[in-house]
Amino acid sequence: MRRREFITLLGGAAAAWPLVARAQQAERMRLIGVLMAYAAFREALQKLGWAEGRNIRIDTRWATPDVEAMQRLAKELVALQPDLILSQSTPTTAALLQQTRTIPIIFANIADPVGSGFVASFPRPGGNVTGFVLFEPTMAGKWLELLKEIAPRVNRVAFLFNPATATYFEYYMNSFKAAAASFGVEAIAAPVHDRSELESVFALQAHEPNSSIIVMPDSFLNAHRVEITSLAARYRLPAIYPYRLYTKVGGFLSYGNDVFDNYRRAAGYVDRILKGEKPSELPVQAPVKFELVFNLKTAKALGLQIPDRLLALADEVIE
Repeated sequence: MRRREFITLLGGAAAAWPLVARAQQAERMRLIGVLMAYAAFREALQKLGWAEGRNIRIDTRWATPDVEAMQRLAKELVALQPDLILSQSTPTTAALLQQTRTIPIIFANIADPVGSGFVASFPRPGGNVTGFVLFEPTMAGKWLELLKEIAPRVNRVAFLFNPATATYFEYYMNSFKAAAASFGVEAIAAPVHDRSELESVFALQAHEPNSSIIVMPDSFLNAHRVEITSLAARYRLPAIYPYRLYTKVGGFLSYGNDVFDNYRRAAGYVDRILKGEKPSELPVQAPVKFELVFNLKTAKALGLQIPDRLLALADEVIE
């Protein structure tokens, strides 16, 4: 009988993180835990020959999105001694690596694995972790470019992030400041440490004319996306977001990688590691699929006209 193999996941792009629970079964079946993008990950695994009920089993439980919870769940997860862990975000990957340097870990969507100390380099990770990243830091320049094309009068932009969950904030912040200088825009760092600080950031920006906000890729901010987009609407601030999940709930514009696509690609690494390859031999990969989404209702409420050229490039336009 083949030894039991576990594929488990600790992630963090939505409002909570699931953690697989070890099941006691007579038959030795592979166990997979998943976060959001469950369907995309599952479908990709099925194409690789991993079918639920036949050779894999999926089991999850949930925790609140905070750093202490991540650390506790990481310790609990590693104690199960899985054969492989699939991680979502930078903070969850960091929490897992505090607990193990031997169990293979695949991250699906993180910011700066080299700067975070997870891997030695993209082509040669060198340890027990590899996976797929969100964006290059130059994405901050693209967000500013889009903003200035649609709202050319904007001359001050705040970059919103939580330092506890976006520990990589300088990875984007340095690029953001450089791009802001080239566009003649005042770059403002806007760190928040909990939900109660969000409104003060928006109120402060709205107090000055021609202001805007860019939301950094950050699991804390993702969890509070409804409140963030509502604040942007209330204070009439054109805000740029990294994911379509913001424009779906009323955000003005989002541009970023397709996180679902990274989950599909992560399934390929899961398959390869379960078949004997090592994370140290699998290069970290950049995203290959990006999405530009506009919310026309929000644009109209802000009094903004989106150029036809950009509308033609959009992957989705929400009426």
